[in-house]
Amino acid sequence: MTSSLIDRFDISDTEVRSITADALSGSDDGELYLEYREGESLVFDNGRLKTGNFNTELGFGLRAVAGEATGYAHASELSASALRHAADAVSAVKMGHAGKLDVAPAGTNKKLYGDENPIAEPAFGEKALLLQTIDGWLREKDPRVRQVTAALTASWQHVEILRGDGQLVRDIRPLVRLNISVVVGDGDRQESGSHGIGGRKGFGEFLTEGSWQDAASEALRQALVNLEARPAPAGTFDVVLGNGWPGVMLHEAVGHGLEGDFNRKKTSAFSGLMGEQVAAKGVTVIDDGTIPERRGSLTVDDEGTPSGHNVLIEDGRLVGYMQDRQNARLMGMKPTGNGRRESYAHQPMPRMTNTFMAGGDKDPGEIIASVKKGIYAVSFGGGQVDITSGKFVFGCTEAYMIEDGKVTFPVKGAMLIGNGPEAMKRITMVGNDPALDTGIGMCGKGGQGVPVGVGQPHLRMDAMTVGGTQG
Repeated sequence: MTSSLIDRFDISDTEVRSITADALSGSDDGELYLEYREGESLVFDNGRLKTGNFNTELGFGLRAVAGEATGYAHASELSASALRHAADAVSAVKMGHAGKLDVAPAGTNKKLYGDENPIAEPAFGEKALLLQTIDGWLREKDPRVRQVTAALTASWQHVEILRGDGQLVRDIRPLVRLNISVVVGDGDRQESGSHGIGGRKGFGEFLTEGSWQDAASEALRQALVNLEARPAPAGTFDVVLGNGWPGVMLHEAVGHGLEGDFNRKKTSAFSGLMGEQVAAKGVTVIDDGTIPERRGSLTVDDEGTPSGHNVLIEDGRLVGYMQDRQNARLMGMKPTGNGRRESYAHQPMPRMTNTFMAGGDKDPGEIIASVKKGIYAVSFGGGQVDITSGKFVFGCTEAYMIEDGKVTFPVKGAMLIGNGPEAMKRITMVGNDPALDTGIGMCGKGGQGVPVGVGQPHLRMDAMTVGGTQG
C-alpha cells in the first residue's frame, strides 16, 4: 500500500487538515491537492539514443473558491511553512464573502487501472535496446526507410485531494505510450508516417514483439502511402472520415465547445442551445472517463469527483455539458467528473476525458460507395479551432480520393475547413464501426496539457470545404 502524501509534510496529519480547513472556511469550495509524479522518456532517433530522461515532482496546490473568484497557491515542497503561506494567500479571495462549503463529491469503489509503476519494468537499458531494435527492423523491412524515430514515455502519478470538511480521496495513475515515426524516400521526394499506442497500464502488452511490429508496420505503411500521394484538390467535396483517431476533429471542433466554462461565459458556439438540435439526427456524442485503462480515463477527477459516462449530444440534440465543480455550481448543474489539471501547479478546469461519437447503422463500405466524388480522410495531424465561432482547419496526414464510390489514389496536402456546429449538421451517414484511438491523445487548454482519448465510427459529411494544392 502506497503511503499517504500527507505523511510527507513535516507536521502531523491533524495539523495539515486543520490548516486546510481554516483556509477554506467561509469559501464555496476548494481543496488541498497533493501530487507525487515520476516520469521517464527515451527517444531513439536516426540510429542513436537521443534522449533519456527521468524526473520526479512533489508538491501541493491549495485552492479556495468564492463565487466566480478563485484563490490559488502552490509549492514544490510539503512543509508547514509553505502550506501556511499558501493558506494566507488563498484566504484573500474570501474577503467580504460568506460562503458555505459545497457538498463533498460522492465516493466511488470503482478502480479503472492498476497501481503498478510502469517505469520500474522493463529496465531502462532494455527499453533503449528495444527502440534500437525497432529502428533496425524498419530499415531492414524496406530500403526506402531513411529515418526512424521511436520513443517510449511513461509516468506514475499519485494524487490526494483533501477537502475542508475532511474528505480525503486518493488515486494512483499509470500512463504509457510507444510512438514510432518513419521517413521514407524515393529520389528527391521524402514523406513521413507515424503511429502510437498506449494507455493507463504497464508496458506489458505494448512491448511484445507482435505489438511493436504492428505499430512500426502501420507507421511505415502510412509513410509509403504518402510517398505515392498526389496533390489534393481544392474545392467543395463530400467527405468520408475514417473511424478511431479522426475523432480528434470532433474533440477539437465540438468537444471544447461543450465544456462548462465556455458555456457559462457564453463564449462557446454552443452557448444557450441546451435542448436544441445542434447536429444531424443520429449523431450522439459522449464523454466517458470510466473506460478501463484508456488514456483519458480517471477513477476520480482532480477535484475528487468520480468520472462519468456523460452524454453531451443525443440524436443531434444538445443535452449536456462537461463540468467541474465551480462551473457546475454557478450554472445550477451537477459536476460530471471533468475537473482536470496538468499538475499541482495548475488550477482545475472543465476538460474532456475520452470523447467520441457513438455508432450508427451504416456499413463503412456502403458509406464510401455512396460518394460520387469526394475525399476519404483516414488520419489527421495538426489543426486550429476558434471556440467562440466554431471555425476549424485540420490537416490530413492520410487521405484518398473517392471516385464513383471507390477509393482510388492517395492525396497529400488536404485540409478540412469548416465550422464545428455546421459540420455536425452536414453528417448524413454514421457507420456501425465505432472505435477509439490507440492511446495517443494529448489536449491543450489554457496552457495546460492532459491525456485524452478520442473516437468515432466512419462518417459521411456533405459539401465540406477542402483546401488543397491542386486547383
